[in-house]
Amino acid sequence: MDDHDRADPDLPPQGEPVIRTIAMPSDTNPEGDIFGGWLVSQMDLAGATVAFRLAKGRCATVAVDGMTFLRPVSVGDEVSLYGRAIKVGRTSVQVMVEAWRRRRDGEASNRVTVGAFTYVAIGQDRRPRPISPAVGG
Repeated sequence: MDDHDRADPDLPPQGEPVIRTIAMPSDTNPEGDIFGGWLVSQMDLAGATVAFRLAKGRCATVAVDGMTFLRPVSVGDEVSLYGRAIKVGRTSVQVMVEAWRRRRDGEASNRVTVGAFTYVAIGQDRRPRPISPAVGG
C-alpha cells in the first residue's frame, strides 16, 4: 500500500504509539477550533521521537510533506500520535505520523491527520552526521 493511502480514515493506525495528549482551550484558533499548527507541532514531536531513536541522537526537522487534514479536533479530545520510519538515508530519516482523536464521551477513535516528516541527524556542531549503517529502512 502506498503511504499516501493512509489518508483513508477507515484504516487502523500504523506505527508505534508515541504521544497521547488532550486538546485544551488554549490550543484553539480564533474560531474556537483546535489550531492546525498545534496539531502539526504535536506530530513533529512524535516524528522527532522516532527519528531520534533511529539516529541515536539529535535530529532537526527539514521537511513536512503530504500533510492531510481529514477531520477536526475539538477541545477535550484525546489525541494519539503514531509514528513509523518509512525511509532511512545516510543522514536523514523520513517518518510517517498519524494523529487520531477520541472524543471524551466516546470509545471510537478516528484518524484526523497524516503527514510525512523528514529529519536530519545532526552532531554537536549542528551539521549533518551519518546515521549508523546498521539502521535500515
